[in-house]
Amino acid sequence: MTARTLAKKIADLMISRKARNVVILDLKKLTSAADYFVICSADSDTQVKAVADAVRKGMEESDEHVWHYEGYQALKWIVLDYVDVVAHIFYKEDRSFYNLERLWGDAKKTEVKDIPVLSTAKVIKKVPKKTRIPKKKKTEKE
Repeated sequence: MTARTLAKKIADLMISRKARNVVILDLKKLTSAADYFVICSADSDTQVKAVADAVRKGMEESDEHVWHYEGYQALKWIVLDYVDVVAHIFYKEDRSFYNLERLWGDAKKTEVKDIPVLSTAKVIKKVPKKTRIPKKKKTEKE
């Protein structure tokens, strides 16, 4: 798996646990420490752990194993190091404090969004009235 594919997969796994503000920073031209950082925020320490666990499990299912990890004790900032890609799962207040995006401001930044699938109900609401089947008129016999 290429580093870019690995970064995208990690971002998708983060979103699967409702992580917020998921970004991928391309560091290839800036440092040899890693090719990509994938950064996200979580609303609670429980969610920080859930996101980190989802990334680890999903990557192991893809036969990609974490080389090193830190932060499971405090659950404020968990780092999962996959050598070429490093995942950072932050508790929301800690992310703004450490501000890795500013620190690596020269890196190309890609925001990853969760795109909800339209439900059938939403599609039906968008059908113009003229194309709807009119209701049957009540007859006197009914």
